[in-house]
Amino acid sequence: MNEVRRVISIVVENESSVLSRVAGLFAGRGYNIETLTVAPIPNSKRSRITIATKGDERTIAQITKQLNKLIPVYEVVEHNEMVEKEMVLVKFPLSEPLADIEVLCEAYNGTIVNVGVDMCIGMVADEPCRIKHFIEASARFNPIEIVRGGVVAIER
Repeated sequence: MNEVRRVISIVVENESSVLSRVAGLFAGRGYNIETLTVAPIPNSKRSRITIATKGDERTIAQITKQLNKLIPVYEVVEHNEMVEKEMVLVKFPLSEPLADIEVLCEAYNGTIVNVGVDMCIGMVADEPCRIKHFIEASARFNPIEIVRGGVVAIER
């Protein structure tokens, strides 16, 4: 059984309980959700749920088939060719060199987005594997807090 990471987009009616039904489908069958992002689709009454998960080809096909049976699901896309991004916010103490933190953020498609009296916040938006590397690299600056967003993806 060769598990691979997959990203699935689900277009749903923007109404209450839809997210719990989608998450319930995963939980009820023992599938793990690595990340989950939900946002309304502009100029419509629908939302896009983007889920990153792992499974073998058979499991992913089963998930996709079961998602297509849920009402009010309009479309399920398992991404193969995609542009995928994730965002992270990191709070650093100002006792660390601000210029070095800024250089690190810029190396990962980010910047400093807020500076307070005793802390600064860096934001990076990049591919999930690069976000992981950024978090590892940022450890030398003693982060106070790290908040990671979920994956968003769009087919090429």
